[in-house]
Amino acid sequence: MRCTYCEWRCELDRERYGVCRMYYAEAGAIHERYPNRWSTYAMSRVESLPFYHAYPGSRVMTIGTSGCNFSCRYCSNGYIARRDPAEQTEAMYELSTAELVRMAVKLECHAIVFNVNEPTVSLPSLIDLKVQADKAGLPLGCLTNAYTTEEATGLLAEIFDFINIGLKGFTSAFHQEYIGVPDVAPILRNIRSLAARRHVEVTTPIIQGVNDADIEAIATFLSGIDREIPWHVFRLLPEHEMKDSAYPSIEAIDKALSGARARLAYVYFHNFVGSQWVNSACPGCGQTVIERISLGCGGDKLKHFLCAENRCPQCGYAIRMHGALVSKFHKEVAS
Repeated sequence: MRCTYCEWRCELDRERYGVCRMYYAEAGAIHERYPNRWSTYAMSRVESLPFYHAYPGSRVMTIGTSGCNFSCRYCSNGYIARRDPAEQTEAMYELSTAELVRMAVKLECHAIVFNVNEPTVSLPSLIDLKVQADKAGLPLGCLTNAYTTEEATGLLAEIFDFINIGLKGFTSAFHQEYIGVPDVAPILRNIRSLAARRHVEVTTPIIQGVNDADIEAIATFLSGIDREIPWHVFRLLPEHEMKDSAYPSIEAIDKALSGARARLAYVYFHNFVGSQWVNSACPGCGQTVIERISLGCGGDKLKHFLCAENRCPQCGYAIRMHGALVSKFHKEVAS
């Protein structure tokens, strides 16, 4: 039986689990191998995931499972995403989705975000999580590579209120050599589809000398959809098969982003300590409307939120934001 969740469309049976190794087929249906098994659950700031334009200042519960439909040579979570899920089950937490939601509420989290591996490999559990989260009034977010069928892309839009899509590069040749998939076209299709239905941000990790030449093409593509899509450009710190690669030059990437900043309203360059490019400027007048601190990998933090009711205080321009400032934990940031 063919899997309908991602673009690999693997043939599955009771002993064949597909590229992600997380599904099998039996009695004419696709089943999850390890439902309600979680590799992690932890608290984080929404900015650190990164979401810069969704519920600013909020505390979120982050979760993940195991497995992935990509095989990125530089994956920082390769020890989870690329290992056989069967080897990880003893170290995983077995919790019902209702229990996860209860913990999130008890810890006063504003949302739950799936961010460790690819959510498409655990869709049945996440569909159930959506049911439980809705009962508690908790929104769901995720990070995804968007290498999904149109059917599964529709499911992602139904499950998640806000989505960060990892666009690793812009050519199929790059994806074949570094990501392990044959074609970038499904990802571009799904970015368009999801951006039309949900709040979308996009993240691109830059490997100097490999995909930095794609910066202009990606910026042009995103601006053709919506010039106010937030774009996070990461200074990649390679791991997994590329852990011996040199770290990219901050200066060189900053220079390469000059054209992108003219096309897109919100271009952020971070994933390193002390980045100067994590603030938001008003697209209308250029006034700084949100200030953030960059503490390195997964350490971004809201500093000052200067646009009450998501409007520029100087010109009144509506600042792209999914939800409003969650000031319960960050009263000091509102000015």
